Amino acid sequence: MAEAERITGTPEPGQGSGAEPTPASDGGGAAGQERERGAGRGKRRIAALLLVACFVYLLDLVSKVLVVAKLEHHDPIEIVGTLLQLRVIRNRGAAFGIGEALTIFLTIIAAAVIVVIARIARKLYSLPWAIALGLLLGGAFGNLTDRVFRSPGIFEGAVVDFIAPAHFAVFNLADSAIVCGGILIVILSFRGLDPDGTLHKD
Repeated sequence: MAEAERITGTPEPGQGSGAEPTPASDGGGAAGQERERGAGRGKRRIAALLLVACFVYLLDLVSKVLVVAKLEHHDPIEIVGTLLQLRVIRNRGAAFGIGEALTIFLTIIAAAVIVVIARIARKLYSLPWAIALGLLLGGAFGNLTDRVFRSPGIFEGAVVDFIAPAHFAVFNLADSAIVCGGILIVILSFRGLDPDGTLHKD
């Protein structure tokens, strides 16, 4: 009987073709694990972006509330003599007082920047990019809050600036975060690091 089974090719008990996993099933499992790791890494990077953005936004908001309450309509406070002062001004233009006649247009730009960052965040796997975009997002939200809620009206509000270096425009912490985020993005781009974490060489 065993000889007949050997000749006809009938498998003996316990030797079915499904007894051992195929290489394809192993490969599919490895790919699935890799996708799960990538998804988890992406979620952590988005969490880092939001954490940086919230920190920048809250720091900017609290600083503006304090300086408006304590410094507006008062003499400037000297931090480093006349080289660096705290002096409150209301700015209806862009960062550093540029474009005061374009307040509504600048508000739209700030909102567009937030939308673009949200779209990039869907494929974000790089921590340096998460920090850079978080700085931009927090700064944009900070100044956008002023433009929406401060006088003279909705979408026409003046941004509160109070950091006044000598021989330079007055700015705020949101402006600083936006500039730092922009510089970091330029550095990352020159180094060939994309938001998805890949490196490229031109």
